[in-house]
Amino acid sequence: MSKNSKDALQICVAYVSERLRHHNENMKNDPFFLGVNGVQGIGKSYLVASLAHELEQAPHDIRTIVLSIDDFYLTHEDQVQLAADHSENPLVQHRGQPSTHDLSLALSVVASIRAKQETSIPSYEKSAFNGKGDRKLQTQWTNVNKNGQQPVQLVILEGWCVGFRALDDTQLTALWTDALKQSTQGNSYRGRLGHNRLENVHFINEALRGYDSLTDQLDALIHLDAEHPQYVYEWRLEQEDQLRRERGSGMTNAEVMIFVDGYYPSYELFTDRLRSGAFENRDGAQLRLVIRKDRQVKEVMEL
Repeated sequence: MSKNSKDALQICVAYVSERLRHHNENMKNDPFFLGVNGVQGIGKSYLVASLAHELEQAPHDIRTIVLSIDDFYLTHEDQVQLAADHSENPLVQHRGQPSTHDLSLALSVVASIRAKQETSIPSYEKSAFNGKGDRKLQTQWTNVNKNGQQPVQLVILEGWCVGFRALDDTQLTALWTDALKQSTQGNSYRGRLGHNRLENVHFINEALRGYDSLTDQLDALIHLDAEHPQYVYEWRLEQEDQLRRERGSGMTNAEVMIFVDGYYPSYELFTDRLRSGAFENRDGAQLRLVIRKDRQVKEVMEL
C-alpha cells in the first residue's frame, strides 16, 4: 500500500470495528486478538501502525497495542544452536522461518494480556551481532496493563508468517515435487522451493504445526495478499533502498535477493492455504485484501 492511499486503512478500520462490536457483545470485553499477515515490503507495518493509531482515537477509543512476530525470535544463542543442530538446512541458518521463534514466550505474553495482567512485551534488536540479531534485555521491554493504565482491548500481531498453517505430508511432497520439476525445465521457474531439499522444507512444515497454538488465539486475521508473490522482491528492494538513503547503510541489492530467497519457499507452500482461510467454521473471521504491484487494493473478501 502506498502511503497516499487510505483505502486499505478505511477498509480495515471498518472491518475491525465490526468484529470488535460482535466480540464485545459475546465475550464480555475480553481482549481482542487480531493477526495481520503480509509479505515483506507490502506495507504491513505502515498499515498496522495507522490502524492502531486510528482505533485509539475518538470515536473508537480502543486501547491498542502492536506485537510483531519478529519480537519473539529466539535469542542469538538459541538461534546459533538451532543453526548448528541443522547445519545442512539453509532455511534455518538465520532468523525468519518457523522454528526460529520462541513460541512459549509468545503464548505466555498472549495469556498474560488475555488475563488482563501486567505484561512485559519483548523486543528484538535486529542490528545486534552484526545484523544477526538478539532479543533485548528484559529491562528494555515495554510493560502494559500496569496499575492505573486502561487495560489493553485490542492486540494486533503482525508478521510475514502470522496465520500460516502446516500442510499434510502428501500436499507438501506434491508441491515440492512440482517445484523441483519446474526448476529443472529451463529458466521459467522463478520460485525457490524447488531449489531446497525435501527434508529441509519438511522440517519447516513440521515446525509450523506448533504455531497453530498461536494462530488459534486470534479472533480475526487480515491477510494483505500480494497479487503475485514475486512482488516481494521488488518491494523489499525498494524498502532497503529507502533505508540506505535514511541511514547511510544497508543491504546491497544482491544481499536483499538472497535474504528474500530464504523466505520464499514458505510463500510457495503456505499462501494458497491462507487464501482459503486460516480458521474453520468461523465465517467472517478473515479479511483478505488482494494488493496490486502498486500496493493499491484490487479486491476485498471476507472468509
